[in-house]
Amino acid sequence: MKNIRLKRRDFLGAAAVLAATSGAARAQNWPERPIRLVVPFAPGGGGDTLGRLSAQAAQAQLSQPLVVENRAGAGGNIGAEAVARAAADGYTLLYGTNGTHAINEALYPKLPFRPDADFIPVAALSRIALVVVVRKDLPVETVPELITLLKAQPGKLTYASAGNGTTGHIASEMFRGAAGVDLVHVPYRGNAAAMTDLAAGRVDMAIDLIPAAAPLLQGGAVRALAVTSLERLPTHPDLPTVASFLPGFEVAAWDGIFAPAGTPAPVVTALNAAFRMGMRNQETVERLRQRGAEVVPLESPRDFAEFVVAEREKWSAAVRASGARMD
Repeated sequence: MKNIRLKRRDFLGAAAVLAATSGAARAQNWPERPIRLVVPFAPGGGGDTLGRLSAQAAQAQLSQPLVVENRAGAGGNIGAEAVARAAADGYTLLYGTNGTHAINEALYPKLPFRPDADFIPVAALSRIALVVVVRKDLPVETVPELITLLKAQPGKLTYASAGNGTTGHIASEMFRGAAGVDLVHVPYRGNAAAMTDLAAGRVDMAIDLIPAAAPLLQGGAVRALAVTSLERLPTHPDLPTVASFLPGFEVAAWDGIFAPAGTPAPVVTALNAAFRMGMRNQETVERLRQRGAEVVPLESPRDFAEFVVAEREKWSAAVRASGARMD
């Protein structure tokens, strides 16, 4: 009986070694087939555009196709859950954002995945600044004038967002708290509807992603007051920063590549190198800047992981302060 137990133990040990060896061999041969990048947003939107841009940039560094698959819904949760449940073999990746990995955990009481435990941060991509915009007939030209007006009419002016819990909503709530003002939130179903009503004068202001507001700014349908980055943007040098009036104020959306937890370290390292090199291509840098985005200067997966932890704490606190909740 003792010999049987010993043989069984030896067999299990040998099986474990064989599995580990097999896994290492698979990692060394990766990639042997196309890689799928799940973008958890609808085709044609800002997230989809940036996701495809990053995929195209990394594609040149890989020996297999990088195929984008849109799986939209629930603020990015549907696509994120699909990747969290996928095989951890380096063939299914997630285009994640501050929404999927920093906001939604605090926003949704029953999130179908764990942002911190179900994923490995692979590579940081870009940061996207927001812009403070007002209807063109609002009698303000600067952020201080806007704050003065809001304080003179507490609870009477409105701000639009792309929906409860979106980056623009939480950013506006952060502005409200920092400026000590009171204004009314009007949530919409997406950036386009929010910007349309702002241009029509149905709402008074918004703090939204630059790519969402850009068409209206170019056409003069709304007025831009400031950007939410700490420094002026090369693409909008005439716009001051909110931080120049409210010291320390900074809000930026961000995106990055995530893999299912358990993905082999050599694969994560190879993916990080492919995306990092691709995102630093000068053509890619210029295309990002045209969309109000800048490459994040984070090198390793560990650097990105530490960044995500800090961002989760910041955005979770902002969500709690806003009172936003999604059932």
